[in-house]
Amino acid sequence: MNRIKRYLGLLWLALAGLAGYFGTTSLGIPKLISGKLDDLVFGIIIVFILMPLIVGGLGCFAIYALQGEYDEETVKSASSGQET
Repeated sequence: MNRIKRYLGLLWLALAGLAGYFGTTSLGIPKLISGKLDDLVFGIIIVFILMPLIVGGLGCFAIYALQGEYDEETVKSASSGQET
C-alpha cells in the first residue's frame, strides 16, 4: 500500500504540471490578451489566484507522498504522539 501511495505522488506531480500548463495556456493567457474587460478579469483570477492554488495543492500532496508522509508507520506514530 505504501508503494501505491508513492506512485500516486508521481501522479499528483504530473497532474500539477499538466494543470499548470493547460490552465495557463488554454484559460489564462487567451483571456488576458483578448482585449475585453470581462475576459481580462477572468484571466487575472485564473492565472494569479486559481492556478497557484491548484498547482500548489497538488504539488504539496505529491511531495508529501513521495517523502513517505502518508505511509502507514508514519501515520500511526503521528497519531499516537511517538516519533520514529
